[in-house]
Amino acid sequence: MANKALQRKMDRLLLLEEQGKLSSSNTSRTLRKLSANPLAIIGLVLFMLMFLACIAAPLISSYGPNTIDLRNRLVPPGEGHLMGTDQIGRDIYTRILYGGRISIFVGLGSALGAAFIGVSLGTYAGYRRGLLDATVMKVSEIMMSFPQIILVSILVTIVGQSLWNLLLIFILTGWPSMYRMARSQMLSIREQEYIQALQAFGISKFVISFKHMLPNAIGPIFVNITLSTAMFILQEAALSFLGLGVPLEQATWGNILNVAQDLNILRDAWWVWLPVGLVITIFVMAINFIGDGLRDAADPTQVG
Repeated sequence: MANKALQRKMDRLLLLEEQGKLSSSNTSRTLRKLSANPLAIIGLVLFMLMFLACIAAPLISSYGPNTIDLRNRLVPPGEGHLMGTDQIGRDIYTRILYGGRISIFVGLGSALGAAFIGVSLGTYAGYRRGLLDATVMKVSEIMMSFPQIILVSILVTIVGQSLWNLLLIFILTGWPSMYRMARSQMLSIREQEYIQALQAFGISKFVISFKHMLPNAIGPIFVNITLSTAMFILQEAALSFLGLGVPLEQATWGNILNVAQDLNILRDAWWVWLPVGLVITIFVMAINFIGDGLRDAADPTQVG
C-alpha cells in the first residue's frame, strides 16, 4: 500500500513537472509568433518611439508646455515652431510631447490598476466559487449595465476634476471587464487534471489559484491590458475635449483638442488640432496592433 501511495505521488509530481514544461514551451511559441507578426512589430516600434519622445520632452523641445507668447499667437508651422502655436502662443509640438506623458500615464495606469483589482478578484473567486464569486459577479453586472463614458462623466462631476480623481474613476469603472475575463479563464483551468492533483496534495486555494492557475491565463490578461490602455486614452481625450477630464491648465492630448470647439480655430488654424488628433490615432492604433498580435500569438488554436 505504501508503494502504491508513493507511486501515485510520483505520478502527480511528474504531471506537474510536465505542465511546467508545456507552459515554458507555450511561452516560447508565443514570443516566436509575436515576433513574426509584422503589424505587432510596427505597433511596438511606434509605441516605443512615441513613449520615449514624451519621456525625453525636455531634451527634444526648448519650450515649456505652458509658456505663453502673445506676440506669436496662432503662428502656422515653421522654423521657429515645428507644429505652430495655439491661440495664446504656446508651442503645439511641446504641448503634444508633455501632454503625452499625462495621457499615457492615465491610460496605462488605469489599465494596470483595473487589471490588478479585476484579475485578483477573478482569479480567486473564479477558482473558489461560492458566495464570494456570486457577490462580485452581481456587482460587476450592475456596474457594466451603465455606459462607461456616462458613468465616468457623472462621477467626475460629483468628485471634481483632477488627474488623480480621473485615474481612480477609470480604475473603479474598468475592473469589472477584467474580472469577468479572468473569471472565465479560471473556470476553464480549474477543471484540468493538474489542478485536481494539487488539490489532492492539500495545497491552499490561494496558492493554487495565484501560483499555478494565473500564469496559464496571463496571455489573455496582457491582451486585455493593452486594449484597455487604448480605451482609457480615448476616454481621457473625449472627457478633456468636453471639459470634464484633466484640468485645462495641464497639457494632455485631450486638452489640446479642447480648443477645436472654437469654429474659427477648427476652420482656419488646422495645426492646433490636427497634429494631436493624428498622434492620438497613431498611438491608439499602435497599441491595438500590439494587442491583436498578443491575442493571435496566445491563441492555442493557431498553429505556428
